[in-house]
Amino acid sequence: MKILPDIATKRIAVKLKPSSEKMVKRRHPWIFNDSIVKQNIQGKSGDLVIVYDTKKNDFLACGLYDPHSPIKVKLIEFGKPTQINEQWFITKIKKAFDIRKPLLETATNSYRLIFGENDNLPGFIADVYDQILVIKLYSHIWFPYLNLMIPHLIEISACKTVVLRLNRLLQSSGETYGLKDGQVIYGTLESEVVIFKEHGVLFSANVIKGHKTGYFLDHRYNRKRVGELAKHKKVLDVFSYAGGFSVHALCGGAKEVTSLDISAQALEMAKENASLNKHNGEHKIIVGDAFEELQNLIQKKRKFDLVVIDPPSFAKRESEIVKAKKGYTRLAELGAQLVTHNGLLVLASCSSRVIADDFFEISEEAISSKARVFEVLEKTYHDIDHPVTFAEGAYLKCGYYKLK
Repeated sequence: MKILPDIATKRIAVKLKPSSEKMVKRRHPWIFNDSIVKQNIQGKSGDLVIVYDTKKNDFLACGLYDPHSPIKVKLIEFGKPTQINEQWFITKIKKAFDIRKPLLETATNSYRLIFGENDNLPGFIADVYDQILVIKLYSHIWFPYLNLMIPHLIEISACKTVVLRLNRLLQSSGETYGLKDGQVIYGTLESEVVIFKEHGVLFSANVIKGHKTGYFLDHRYNRKRVGELAKHKKVLDVFSYAGGFSVHALCGGAKEVTSLDISAQALEMAKENASLNKHNGEHKIIVGDAFEELQNLIQKKRKFDLVVIDPPSFAKRESEIVKAKKGYTRLAELGAQLVTHNGLLVLASCSSRVIADDFFEISEEAISSKARVFEVLEKTYHDIDHPVTFAEGAYLKCGYYKLK
């Protein structure tokens, strides 16, 4: 099965600064441009880079060359010289699938099969929605290897259709070998909206036009947990987007759920997702800025038994960290004022630049600042299909607080 004509690649030898060499020995997957002190030839996207020890000239690691990125080499193998061939890809894909197997023993048919660097395939994401495999590329390095990878991704996942998504950089580069974002590269797609199951709850994903690959799979455990905690409760889901937490809460027996988001279109998706499932709770929506609407609810003296606040990333770059921390503080303060006595406040962050310890400390100080005594019920991180193998790969954290 060929997606593309064969793309020739070269081998490049590099040596690094001592500080970068240490990071490679610790199996960190990124080599930045200014870390390279010696390179034998110029490289193209996807060329195989061999990293040698500066003093002993021993093999340290190998990776793929990316001239379009400040991360010039994305490492895929460490320690021992290895042939990067079809069998290597089969082994990596099978290993990734085996990690996810316990999830597939639940009432779930949606999962992340490949999680970039954390599965030794940097910039490569593969998500499964029922029998649809959606591959999203974040780097040019993978085009020479798609022919080797895709047949085995199909075989191992047992998917019948493959959709290719490209990030904005790739879309604008003009170097995609004729492949386009949203292209069906294997099988047929009856509808761009795919219905899938998450712990028994039905959702939809637009695999052609939706964010990322169509849905955010990473909060699966937390959505399930909120559903378990929601019975007979009034629930507020802030930054609800397509209603992940809202729908689980409704299916879990919530008597009333309010979904709050700035996007009216996202809230329509939330209503549609709720309608896919049987529930008896009332589903309300609020369209507006979260900070403003939370303040409005406080002024109206509204209270909820369970408040979930899961904002988008507040810190995509280092310069935004201080502002992000202020945002998390403010949200925790607002949320604490809306929770009933013995009610629950669930606070989440997906900003990798704000580490988990800092996020939890910010959240807890903010709750205390509103004179609320709290009990920590649980702190969660990545679900099983989003493994973390290096510090920058960790981004998701969620705290569950019972407010007295």
